[in-house]
Amino acid sequence: MKSPVHRCRDTEHGRGQSGAGAGNNYLQTEQRIPISKDVITSSSASAMWFIRDACGIVCAVITWMLVFYAEFVVLFVMLLPSKSLTYSIVNGALFNALAFLALASHLRAMCTDPGAVPKGNATKEYIESLQLKPGQVVYKCPKCCSIKPDRAHHCSVCKRCIRKMDHHCPWVNNCVGENNQKYFVLFTMYIALISLHSLVMVVFHFLNCFEDDWTKCSSFSPPATVILLILLCFEGLLFLIFTSVMFGTQVHSICTDETGIEQLKKEERRWAKKTKWMNMRAVFGHPFSLLWFSPFSTPEHGKAETYQYVV
Repeated sequence: MKSPVHRCRDTEHGRGQSGAGAGNNYLQTEQRIPISKDVITSSSASAMWFIRDACGIVCAVITWMLVFYAEFVVLFVMLLPSKSLTYSIVNGALFNALAFLALASHLRAMCTDPGAVPKGNATKEYIESLQLKPGQVVYKCPKCCSIKPDRAHHCSVCKRCIRKMDHHCPWVNNCVGENNQKYFVLFTMYIALISLHSLVMVVFHFLNCFEDDWTKCSSFSPPATVILLILLCFEGLLFLIFTSVMFGTQVHSICTDETGIEQLKKEERRWAKKTKWMNMRAVFGHPFSLLWFSPFSTPEHGKAETYQYVV
């Protein structure tokens, strides 16, 4: 005999009937159970977060190595041999500051819990503690056995359900989600800026070397200097295009309050529509300040959000 009340469902997007012989009565507006954010926040949110994925670790190491390569070429090939001390100091300070912020943003994006839902909390006892009314259901992820709040998706790499998951990025070896999207946006922005800065310095260095003696414009031999500059130019151009596109898509995603997965799946919008400025503040913190651009500042979201369990 079937129970008249279904307390938990494993399906992610399906909507079941409320009973046999109900006709069209099961086509009802979705009900939602508001639950405090603290209930669905992982206990590891304040602890160190690191994904043990071989591909992601390799990509993260490559990212740091490429930044260090750019640092080496900028300092030892272009700035230190320069005749202008002011030019070297100004550009060296600017490039190193941007590189430091880029790596700090990368580290925060990689080691911050992106918004993982507690694993294995879809137990009978916990579901009963929600005190669901007859006809109400909650949705359970069959992969990580967690109660899935609205706008959460399961990541096969992290093996967790992530709140407001945008995508899994191997370059930061982590998901981009609710808690670390700010750091990912800053990472793409600072990488784009140092890429642009290095390209401008390469152009000026080539022009100066063509006008002057090649043996005097670098401490390396002319062939080695050309090869190092060409490699840096290729790296800078590639990452400028890639990170600029990623930065633009992330800002657009934030302003429209629609994650990459939600856009890809064309999911029905079931959450309240807010202004672009409110969406930006939801990611970077309240209110606007220079701390928005700091990877060392944790966004202050003000009043905790109330999440919805789809029922």
